[in-house]
Amino acid sequence: MKITFYGHACLGIQIEDTYILVDPFITGNPKVSNIDISTLKADYILVTHAHQDHILDVEAIAKRTDAVIISNYEIVTHYGKLGLEGHPMNHGGTWDFEFGTVKYVNAIHSSSFPDGSYGGQPGGFVIEGEHKNIYIAGDTALTYDMKLIPLQTKLDLAILPIGDNFTMGIDDAILASDLVECDKVLGCHFDTFGYIEIDHEVAKRKFFEKDKDLMLLRIGDFIEL
Repeated sequence: MKITFYGHACLGIQIEDTYILVDPFITGNPKVSNIDISTLKADYILVTHAHQDHILDVEAIAKRTDAVIISNYEIVTHYGKLGLEGHPMNHGGTWDFEFGTVKYVNAIHSSSFPDGSYGGQPGGFVIEGEHKNIYIAGDTALTYDMKLIPLQTKLDLAILPIGDNFTMGIDDAILASDLVECDKVLGCHFDTFGYIEIDHEVAKRKFFEKDKDLMLLRIGDFIEL
């Protein structure tokens, strides 16, 4: 499993020959200058919620690639009206896709489209691949619901928001990693704009002091599990 960071909360996940994009927000991200969305591969697009900084490039990429959009019912219905294929889910639901099993789990946040229309309830995703399992928290506060995840899935990586203000911050993300029983964390939703800028060294040190590994990738960099 190869995971590439495209800035903010946008990720590319390659599982064997399948390409997945998560929350594509690239063309509107002031921090991104080296990523051309016309070059990105996508068989599936996972969308955690309807805020613009998570959906901005969904339509353009899905139209070009014919990617299947996986999200809550309201978001999939929205894109269905635009002629795009989707697979609707809701909290607690699980589905077996070609790349692995996806479960749509709870997130504590808000969700509305840029025009203010209802975007359904926000969520996160637990992906169980053939060899590795990951948790994509989406935009969320710390919630005790996270403790349910390791009852069913042993995680190899937790992808957690760490920018604070709109989501969890560093200290809450450390607690979240305890709840999901995963000490290997990839940080996201940080530094994009002023409200969520963080001190990288402080963040890494706090995780290290708790015997945890926080990875903060540069845009375009990747890890392999």
